[in-house]
Amino acid sequence: QVQVVESGGGLVQPGGSLRLSCVVSEIFFRLYDMGWYRQAAGKQRELVASITGSGTTTYEDFAKGRFTISRDNAKNTVYLQMNSLKPEDTAAYYCNQYPWSTGYWGQGTQVTVSS
Repeated sequence: QVQVVESGGGLVQPGGSLRLSCVVSEIFFRLYDMGWYRQAAGKQRELVASITGSGTTTYEDFAKGRFTISRDNAKNTVYLQMNSLKPEDTAAYYCNQYPWSTGYWGQGTQVTVSS
């Protein structure tokens, strides 16, 4: 069974930055497109950004210019650098394949943006 472990969340003031990490115990990790998703309280889970196995990236409009997704295939890790954070970025953040796969959800990491 694949294990997905997200980390790096926390409490940050508006305008601050966080770097999320996600380690995946998948032998074929480098072959999969990966995505970061988020779910705010009372809302549906949504895509934040995605990255192909070779590093091509896409971003939702709210993430463009502020967030950067990257990956290190040697470490089976995908990252999300988040800058200029806003209160509306408060959510639990998850990584998964892109498109998402049912068996790939981890526990997520909570990001709270508040003064």
